[in-house]
Amino acid sequence: MKILIRATNWIGDAIMSLAALRALRQRWPDAEIVVLAKPWVAALYEGERSVDRVIAMKDRWEAAWGLRREGFDLAVVFPNSFESAAQVFLAGARRRVGYARDGRSLLLTTAVPVVRGGHERYYYLELLRRAGLIDSVPEVSEIRFDGVEEARERGRQLFRSRGIDVPVVGVSPGAAYGTAKRWLPERFAETAALMAARLGGSVAIFGSAAERGLCEQIATVCRGENLAGATSLREFIDMTAACALFLSNDSGAMHIAAASGVPSVTVFGPTDETGTGPSSSLARIVREPVECAPCKLRVCPIDHRCMTRVGVEQVVREASKLLRLQ
Repeated sequence: MKILIRATNWIGDAIMSLAALRALRQRWPDAEIVVLAKPWVAALYEGERSVDRVIAMKDRWEAAWGLRREGFDLAVVFPNSFESAAQVFLAGARRRVGYARDGRSLLLTTAVPVVRGGHERYYYLELLRRAGLIDSVPEVSEIRFDGVEEARERGRQLFRSRGIDVPVVGVSPGAAYGTAKRWLPERFAETAALMAARLGGSVAIFGSAAERGLCEQIATVCRGENLAGATSLREFIDMTAACALFLSNDSGAMHIAAASGVPSVTVFGPTDETGTGPSSSLARIVREPVECAPCKLRVCPIDHRCMTRVGVEQVVREASKLLRLQ
C-alpha cells in the first residue's frame, strides 16, 4: 500500500492535520506514506514517525508528474484548492480523496461533502471517516509533535550558539492573516520583559523577514534578541520547543508552541478560538469580549478594540498562573 498525502499550505493547518495523518498510519501500519508539501511547511514533518518520506515541491507541477511512476494506491488531499487536487490527479493515484470544494470533484474519485463547524483538527479526520478510510473519528484533546524532547535539546543548543541564556520567553508578534490579529507590540514587549525577569531568563522574538521591523520594536524595549528572518522553520520549531514560555497572536507560531508542549499564552481578537485555537493543555487564551468579535477580518475598520482592550496585566496573570508563579 502506497499513500500520498498532499499537505496543507499553512503551518497551523498542517499541525491540525497531523491527527488525520496518524490515523492513516494506524489504519495501514505497513503502508509507505509520502507527504507532498510546499517548501515552507515541509520541515514540519521531519521527525514525524507516521511519515516515510517528505517531498518539498519546488515546482507545482513537476513534482506531481514525477510521482506518476511510483504507483500510489491512495492520495488524500488535505487542502481545499483545485490545484492540490490537480496535482494528485497528475500523480496518477488510483484513489483520490478530498473535500468537494473549489470545483474539483471531477478530479477526485471520492469527493466528500464539506464539513461545517467544530474544531479544525476534526476537519481532516472527518474527511477520512466520510470517505470510509477510518471507521470513526477518535477523540483528540492534544496534538504533539513526535520527537519533542530531541527538538527541545536542539533548540537549547541553538540558543547557546547565539549567546541567548535560558530560560527563554519566546515572542511571536506577527500574524500572516492580517494586522487585525496582532496585539500591540509595546504590550508584547512589556509582558515578555516582566515574565523574563520573573523567570530569570532572556527574551527571543521570532518572525518572518518581513516582520523584522515589528520584532525590532519589541526587542529594543525588552532588550530581547530579534531572530525574525534569521531561522529556518526547523530551527524555529526546535527553539520554540526549548522556550519556557511562548507569547503569540493567533498564528502558525501559536500552533507550533502548542504542538511542542510549551506553556503558551495567545491573545485572540478577530478570530474564533473554538475553531482554530491551540490543541494543548498547556495553552491559555486571553481575549476581551467585544460586540464585533469574532469578525474574522484581516484589517480592523474601526478602533481595534478587541486587541487594545487586552492589557498587559491580563496576559501576565495567565502566564504566571500557567507557570505557577503566583
